[in-house]
Amino acid sequence: MLANLGAVDALLRHGPWLVFVFAFGACVGSFLNVVNWRMPRGMSLSQPPSRCPTCGGRLRFFRENLPILGWVLLRGKCRFCRTRISPVYPLVELAIALLFAGLYVVLFMAGPQDTWWWEVGGAWWSRQQFLFAWPAWMALAFLFAGLFSMTVIDARTFTIPIQIPTFVAISAFVFWGLEAMMARHGGVGAASWPIPGTGWPATGAAIGGGLGVVVAMSLLASGRLRPSFHDYEDFLKEGEVLADYPHARREMGVELCYLAPILAGIVLGAVALSGLEGVPPRWMQAVGGSLLGWLVGGGIVWAIRMLGTLAFGKEAMGLGDVHLLAAVGAVLGWFEPILIFFLAPFLGLTWTLLAALAGAFRGRPWRELPYGPHLAVATVAVFLARPVVSEGWRKIMPAVEMPEAGLVVPVDNSHDWTDSGSAGPMSPGAGTAPSTEGTTVR
Repeated sequence: MLANLGAVDALLRHGPWLVFVFAFGACVGSFLNVVNWRMPRGMSLSQPPSRCPTCGGRLRFFRENLPILGWVLLRGKCRFCRTRISPVYPLVELAIALLFAGLYVVLFMAGPQDTWWWEVGGAWWSRQQFLFAWPAWMALAFLFAGLFSMTVIDARTFTIPIQIPTFVAISAFVFWGLEAMMARHGGVGAASWPIPGTGWPATGAAIGGGLGVVVAMSLLASGRLRPSFHDYEDFLKEGEVLADYPHARREMGVELCYLAPILAGIVLGAVALSGLEGVPPRWMQAVGGSLLGWLVGGGIVWAIRMLGTLAFGKEAMGLGDVHLLAAVGAVLGWFEPILIFFLAPFLGLTWTLLAALAGAFRGRPWRELPYGPHLAVATVAVFLARPVVSEGWRKIMPAVEMPEAGLVVPVDNSHDWTDSGSAGPMSPGAGTAPSTEGTTVR
């Protein structure tokens, strides 16, 4: 009886939100179908409106273009010319809808009794619930939707349209700032904030690096800096997606010039704010943590790209991979991109081995897969396998504490233990409660 009452209560509390996120996910999936088809072809996402590629008949939203149901009602055929409509479209819409609903279940419906999923989400999400944490949920949902689209496009074309990770990153900055103004206060460590916060030096480095990106992009837009690999297509043979480019090492000098304002901004920003006392307000920690994750995620891949290219004389990693991991960092913070970057090569080796075995079995050469999909899969794995990641870290590096999420709090040394060993009036053991704004100190 009590179990039934609990199920009814959960349905009443979560049912409407689940319906909403499922429908929202289906709409996002419908949009991703457009992105995956048009963006690699250089087409506008808004013009012309959705239409049948065979007869040109315009698809109306509440009829032919209704996510999932539209394909079912049309029985998989165009209303105008009766041409077969691929089932891939409703399957993508259904997949993203289930993804959004599953993300809601993991973050808001799991309790301490659900040990695994509770560690994936945690107390912060359970305390906030969707009403107060929807901006943070949106940041994660857009990240996973963007990873899906980037994986599909990269696997087909060996390119990642920069607009996708840029949209994910900018939306993350906005959503985390909005979340900081909406979220309930309270909790310690990860219960105070779901990604690592930043102290003054780290906040200054993040802001300075962000301003450096603006300067570098302005120099590029004004023509004072030229894009790297600007003549790449001159070496691209017809029908191939990759070229044997002979000047890769030279282009790293061009990219280093682009990075110079960013590196200078990081250093100057950290120095400028390092002397401030206390800690930044929550909204500044939220945006600073997102910005820092963006810089760290992109910086890791870009550094390996430059070192690998200089060492081997060939483009080691694409700039699309730089933007992909930068977007991941903007949503998940600065530490997760490091784990993801080191996990992705193992996934790549596994794919290569399995593809080679499958190719040998079928008597056909195996298809090469770019690095972007491996980064995307590693992101999902790190997010969903957080308990395994935490346990693995403790076994591999027992002497080093794994960085955790949470707001940065000031260190108060005014109530240290006295020389006689007795506790001061506000010291631990004197009956005062600890701060509930977080425990991470940086």
